[in-house]
Amino acid sequence: MQTIDFKLLGLRDGQRVLDLGCGTGRHVHAMYYFANCHVVGIDLCFDDVVTARKGFEDNPDMDPETKRSFSLSVGDALSLPFPDNSFDKILCSEVLEHIPDYKQALKEVDRILKPGGTFACSVPRAWPERICWAFSDDYHNEPGGHVRIFQERELKDAVEDRGLSFFHRHFAHGLHSPYWWLKCAVGVKREDNALVNAYKKFLEWDIMKGPWLTRTLEKIAGPLMGKSVVLYFSKAS
Repeated sequence: MQTIDFKLLGLRDGQRVLDLGCGTGRHVHAMYYFANCHVVGIDLCFDDVVTARKGFEDNPDMDPETKRSFSLSVGDALSLPFPDNSFDKILCSEVLEHIPDYKQALKEVDRILKPGGTFACSVPRAWPERICWAFSDDYHNEPGGHVRIFQERELKDAVEDRGLSFFHRHFAHGLHSPYWWLKCAVGVKREDNALVNAYKKFLEWDIMKGPWLTRTLEKIAGPLMGKSVVLYFSKAS
């Protein structure tokens, strides 16, 4: 399930790119096969990093001429283990809403992003997120859960305060909002609700097959009720 648009990110061969808060590797894996670049993933959770690495092991790059490579690490977004000006591109998808001191994380992003580089971040869109919080405390009120509902302007201003320039916004995963509303309404930890499970299978079909029907529905639903808002910024050369 890809949230960041790599074309808008400007990802090209030969670049060094960081997925900050890579989780189990959905964007790390996708970037690795998108361009011949060096992809770095970092996450606070060791088990997620192990899963991300297994994804590479299960799907090896068989092209002997490839110049792509990857690195994975456990680390804290508030104190990243990279020198200044290390990356051409940085993405941070569905992470900042989990970090109490998110502005420190943005400071670190600014520090390690090269002049002329691009930063893309996504967070849950405010109004669909509020519905989830209204239906269920369990949705967000747990260790490592969401600690805030971002207003788009709040996040945009926080990144621009670091000196980066905003240049594009879009919404993503419009078909996912109703799933989370249903799940929160019936109990986010329940696994036995037939309607929720049917909708989950529909989303899995969409992710795995990408049929024209769901692609068309997503184009309509994304701007209306996209679960995520995605913002893109550039750093001055």
